[in-house]
Amino acid sequence: MAHGLLLPLLAGSIFLTVNPSAASAATADPKAGDPCKAADLGKRYPFVKSAVTEPTITHFKGYYITDGSTGSQSVTMSTQTVITVEVGNSSQISSGFSIGTLFKVEAFVSRTVRKATATTNAESQTITWNFLKPGYYGLYQGTNKVTGVYGSLNCGRVDLGGGRYTTRWIERPGGTYTTFSTIEEGAVRCEDKVPANSIMSKAQKVLGCTGTPAQAAPRPPAPKPPTNQTAAQPPGFTCLAGYYRIATPDRLLFWWNANGTDEFRLHSWANNARVQWQVCQGPTTNGMVEHVFLTRQSKKCLTLRASDAPTESAPFYEEKCRTVDDGQRFYVYDDVPGTNLVGIQNKMTGFMIGQERVTDNETMRQYSLGKPDGTGTYVLEPVP
Repeated sequence: MAHGLLLPLLAGSIFLTVNPSAASAATADPKAGDPCKAADLGKRYPFVKSAVTEPTITHFKGYYITDGSTGSQSVTMSTQTVITVEVGNSSQISSGFSIGTLFKVEAFVSRTVRKATATTNAESQTITWNFLKPGYYGLYQGTNKVTGVYGSLNCGRVDLGGGRYTTRWIERPGGTYTTFSTIEEGAVRCEDKVPANSIMSKAQKVLGCTGTPAQAAPRPPAPKPPTNQTAAQPPGFTCLAGYYRIATPDRLLFWWNANGTDEFRLHSWANNARVQWQVCQGPTTNGMVEHVFLTRQSKKCLTLRASDAPTESAPFYEEKCRTVDDGQRFYVYDDVPGTNLVGIQNKMTGFMIGQERVTDNETMRQYSLGKPDGTGTYVLEPVP
């Protein structure tokens, strides 16, 4: 498609925002410090802490037009930068939490951004442009890259002092995100007047009009894979006395090691070692105590496999306890004293434990936002 010299519809800008209140006021999601109830213990919400929007050139070509070569021409541009949508350490944008995070980002920066698995084109691109005047042009494709930090909110017990407790939404760790807006393309010369801090002005910098383009920020290191060292009980953890059971709040269904498999499912109570758990507590990370859960029958750990980490509704298994494996570490969010109600969160993914339906033989799974209907709340109590 032929073009003339065209200003982009959206002028990009670079800015830093760190006030969460700038997000859309229309959202019904809770805020840190708001009260919550027992049915919220297994839920989780994202929120945006900061955002930086930066015009970025993805493809570029410097091109001379002489007096006799004006008119429509097709020019191939080389790749400058590849941007991949990421939330946390995952570029697979499929969970409710990651999608919800990007919707929050869109409201936070007041511009449309990609909210699904996406990457800018890594291959060279050809643009057809109608050159009206001779000169040295920069032909470009670009977008506004948006990066920042998000957090999550969980419902948990808060000590008010004097023996008084309540449950409130508390801020928990999140991570970093990257996304981008609409792809724009065009041609620009050094003598053209363009909006400051726009994609076109960034193209002028690449062309050499006002200096060299900014260097890409280094990527954070990838998380270390778990070690294969095993133990009945990971070092640094101390198991509570006796055995525990984990049940739906009405105590009609309990977490069982499914017979003949490594999965965990809901079943009615029976005096069986497969329904009994050791609960072990270890170091404090991110402001909360880490837990591991071991089955009494096999002395194996409740585990989210690393290969399943980014997958919504991935099942949990029992596997040999490893010295280092965040897929076997959990945070427990308690209700007020006396109820034994909890929500349970996997450390590796931040997802909450739940199930598709509250019914016999249903597999225990992870959910990025927890269960909106409150069925991710359980009873964790000593076996009577």
